[in-house]
Amino acid sequence: MAEEAPIHIFMNMKPYATLMCTPKDLKELVAGHLLSEGVVNTVDEIQEITVGEEGICNVKLAPSVNVERRLKLVSRLYRIIPSACGGPYNPQFVKRLKPVQSAVRVKAETVQKCVNNLNRMAETFRKTGGVHVAAVYRVDGTLVAFAEDVGRHNAVDKALGKAAMAKTPFSECFLALSGRLTADIILKAARVGLPVVASISAALNSGIEVARKANLTLIGFVRGKSMNVYNAPERILLS
Repeated sequence: MAEEAPIHIFMNMKPYATLMCTPKDLKELVAGHLLSEGVVNTVDEIQEITVGEEGICNVKLAPSVNVERRLKLVSRLYRIIPSACGGPYNPQFVKRLKPVQSAVRVKAETVQKCVNNLNRMAETFRKTGGVHVAAVYRVDGTLVAFAEDVGRHNAVDKALGKAAMAKTPFSECFLALSGRLTADIILKAARVGLPVVASISAALNSGIEVARKANLTLIGFVRGKSMNVYNAPERILLS
């Protein structure tokens, strides 16, 4: 069966949040979460991530980072974020969102192949049927990072964390995932500068709204040789 456990995150010993997640790739999860939520601007602002007993995780930020100011970015000082959804997005975040700057193009065939490969790589999903998958690919189809988690947000954060730690230029990549394309998922991609997001599942109106604000190419229902492109189709090459 799929496993779920809490990880309690502290920034410079100050409480930030508790994430309910699959207890694997925890450092990558935390790095990706802080990056995709806009708490840190780059992974270089993170000096060290340590995970101890009972799921206690402390993030040591660079001396130049004002921790108190960063903590004000979250709605409450201490949050519990479930694996099921991750909570509603704040429309104010959309107003402050900067459009993604990327001139990349990706073949439709490459997107279809990469998304379809998620199930092949998803070992935990095949064993349990209880997790989501996410991956970061370069536009030529090269796999950069892959992750599984009981929460679709966590799976995305783990993949983003792995890619960021490898110093991957997100503007030259795209995100593939199994979960629904909601506003909060698209916000994560937009914050790190990913120009394309594609999923096996459906796009919600909130996800499409954020994609339009962020100039992000949004693709849903990638199954076999078909897919729905909801925004910025100019980045998709048909041949």
